[in-house]
Amino acid sequence: MLKFHNSLSNKLEEFIPLEENKVKMYVCGPTVYDKAHLGHARCYITWDVLYRYLKFLGYNATYCRNVTDVDDKILKKADMQGVEPEVITKEFYDSFSASMKGLNCLKPDIEPRATKTIGEMIAMVKKLIEKGFAYESDGDVYFSVEKYKKYGQLSKQPLDDLMAGARVDTDEKKKSPLDFALWKKDEKHGYKSPWGLGRPGWHIECSAMSKKFLGDSIDIHAGGADLTFPHHENELAQSECANGCDFVKYWLHNGFVTINKEKMSKSLNNFLTIDDLLKKYDSNAIRFFILTNHYRMPVEFNDEALNSASAGAKRLINSAAGYEKTQNLDEESVNAFKDAMNDDLNTSKALAVLFSLADKIKKAKDTKDVQIFASTLITLGEVLGFDFSLSQKEISNDELKTLIEPLYKTFEISSSLEPKKALDEIISIRKAARDNKDWAKSDLIRDELDKAGILLKDSKEGTTWQVK
Repeated sequence: MLKFHNSLSNKLEEFIPLEENKVKMYVCGPTVYDKAHLGHARCYITWDVLYRYLKFLGYNATYCRNVTDVDDKILKKADMQGVEPEVITKEFYDSFSASMKGLNCLKPDIEPRATKTIGEMIAMVKKLIEKGFAYESDGDVYFSVEKYKKYGQLSKQPLDDLMAGARVDTDEKKKSPLDFALWKKDEKHGYKSPWGLGRPGWHIECSAMSKKFLGDSIDIHAGGADLTFPHHENELAQSECANGCDFVKYWLHNGFVTINKEKMSKSLNNFLTIDDLLKKYDSNAIRFFILTNHYRMPVEFNDEALNSASAGAKRLINSAAGYEKTQNLDEESVNAFKDAMNDDLNTSKALAVLFSLADKIKKAKDTKDVQIFASTLITLGEVLGFDFSLSQKEISNDELKTLIEPLYKTFEISSSLEPKKALDEIISIRKAARDNKDWAKSDLIRDELDKAGILLKDSKEGTTWQVK
């Protein structure tokens, strides 16, 4: 029996979808104004695993993850660079997509853009005004928080407490400091609306996109814990007031990523992009690191943990190297895996099942059972999003020499050196370049090896290579 910790009830609840065998799932996507970071990796790997597991269980799951491509930060960056907002959003949407592919995250079934859903946002704002939950003020439109008596139910902050703790708001357009913007006056970048040129508030974007593509009520709404308040609280309020029904049955939130016990943020200068991570670790290592922790708990990032995760992931992946994925599975292991995942996505216990299978493969070598164990490891590993094509390929000296032969001349390596020693020599040349801060030469060597099919991995212990 699948159970989730529902942030709304703050309890572990059995998962029963609104429609039998169908799951409608919405995840708050990126605001595309900068590169995706480790916090994004934690969030989207978590919900990628949930999506994969729902499909594994046989659910007809529809995964919708939006793209916020109209936002204050986007417009500010566009104005600073003297370009149209679309230039910024295209650059960073493409970057985000590449990062998700690098992490082996499946593409959502639906990936709506805020700028393509403006009409639906305006319609929802109009309905909120008509029903008395919102008001227009000099081109802006605000949601009247006091009109929704259940406000604060998701973040467990009673309305009276929020009002008492509200700071003095200098915006005289609002009736209450708690009221939030549904529509913002904007004569420079705005869209036509009944209230003049403007653009949507962040919260109404997700409500309108979820309604358009999944309907008034959905099964699962997921995202980072930092979105619980005010974003998800505001989504919940405006959606239920506009649609007149329950919005979300199960609210799920993943924990923060911390570095040196502090939440990762640009202001603290402890910001790690996914691109930077993927230069040092492959997707399996990053996934392993994230999945060893329960999704609701904070994750403390450090290189030692990533190196350990990399070793653990390689052990799993290489255990299945050379075997095929078939329909024949070890039912005992499958059931143990389901027991773990059904317990609010306990991925650390699920990983233990995979390691048990790796041990069984080793013990069952040269027996008919080995293929069943290997197939089970691949099948269950793929539910967690591991990429088994990244196994260390066995390669002969002759095959390796064919790959790197052009590099002997490029880097003036003696032709008498065997391929593995030649590679060591090239890596030594690159290390010297790095020590001398000759980053151009270091990057050139990495790129030339990459073209030859050799992937370099840097760590505190040094540089290793593997055939792609």
